[in-house]
Amino acid sequence: MKFHIAINLERIDDSRDMAEVARHTLEMVQMAEEGGFEIAWAAEHHALEMTIAPNPFQILTWWGENTSRIRLGTAVATAAYWHPINLAGEAAFLDLISGGRLEFGIGSGAYQREFDRMKPGLKQSDGWRYMQEMLPVVRTLWQGDYAHDGDYWQFPTATSVPKPVQPEVPVWVAARSPITYDYAIREKCHVNCWPLTRSFEEAELYKRHLDEAIAKADNGWIPRFALMRHAAIYDNEADRAAALDAIRTVLSQFENLFRNAGDVVNGFPKSIPLDELKGREQYDPAMLEENLMFGTPDQAVKKLQRYRDLGVDEFIYYASMGLGLEEQKRSLRLFCDEVIPEFK
Repeated sequence: MKFHIAINLERIDDSRDMAEVARHTLEMVQMAEEGGFEIAWAAEHHALEMTIAPNPFQILTWWGENTSRIRLGTAVATAAYWHPINLAGEAAFLDLISGGRLEFGIGSGAYQREFDRMKPGLKQSDGWRYMQEMLPVVRTLWQGDYAHDGDYWQFPTATSVPKPVQPEVPVWVAARSPITYDYAIREKCHVNCWPLTRSFEEAELYKRHLDEAIAKADNGWIPRFALMRHAAIYDNEADRAAALDAIRTVLSQFENLFRNAGDVVNGFPKSIPLDELKGREQYDPAMLEENLMFGTPDQAVKKLQRYRDLGVDEFIYYASMGLGLEEQKRSLRLFCDEVIPEFK
């Protein structure tokens, strides 16, 4: 099993200095590289302090300049917010200056709030249409001159400048629905999935979608299959309590964004009290500890073995969850020292 880290510049409130938050992400990526992680992922989000990522290529360029081996992935570039020539060139430039370390992740976008600002009039539920037109265009631009006349973009003959260093850039699609799995396999992409806070059965569902898409495409493509979970590894009660409190705070803000409630002030989403939510059992502490990659190193090993047996090739350690910076480092250190060696 291979391991990736996903980490965001993240502020839950304005009490933490932005420069400190930025330095922390780099330190975590450097720790991950030394600890045996293969890929570091950066998101794209806009006007939200809980995920400060207006351009993932800028973040990855910075991380790349301060690391030497870990690969650098977009998770994900939101297709509807880009022009194909711009996206192809930004991605290729990162591949060039990092020495061929780009992992290109593309997706449909997360929150209607962002679409209302970045692509007014577009429903988040239709973002996949832009993604499915965008990807083949970007791949063709990486190869040479191309003119495009599509539903969402039109341009005369152009090419990506620069070109990627890698002869074939690994492409990843974030998938949950069957239609996206079908697209990923048809286009010969790797797949990452995120079961949110749902149980192991959600991961089993995604694996069925994957297997069905592979059978349907019948094109010989067997993708890498990565699964992401919020992760907190602890060996004492104080860190356990801090992790559970932090994830519940983040989830209460996530619910605000997911519902497009509109209560975002100066970039900070207000929390929706969890006891007011329909389906609030999804945020029960015992359930969260069971479903997420929370626990002692031994508990994490057992959970990962279960995912490996399911057919998950690669695990994405999602570090951003409102946890204190030192607690995040302690968790990652335990994972590197006591969990990863069990899978070597």
